[in-house]
Amino acid sequence: MIINHPLLGPRDANEFSYLGDASLMHRPDWQSDDAENQFYEYQYLRDNKAGMHRELWYHEQGDRSWLVVTRNTLTHEISSVELASDVARREGRSR
Repeated sequence: MIINHPLLGPRDANEFSYLGDASLMHRPDWQSDDAENQFYEYQYLRDNKAGMHRELWYHEQGDRSWLVVTRNTLTHEISSVELASDVARREGRSR
């Protein structure tokens, strides 16, 4: 599988580490009243959907950037690749 890195161009997926669902970028608020339940769900409960999915990938053997890859889990076709920092800024998150 080839990941079209936004800064470096096409790279082999072997250069990257898959880190899970991109929603993990959005950690729960540790100060909320139900923080314990939120962190439990954040840590242990995951949807395992077939089809289009936003994923976190880390360019471990490259520039060490974090990417959000939108990929069809059935066909492995990648529809978009963005820097995770850009996604976080756009979605109003600082991390």
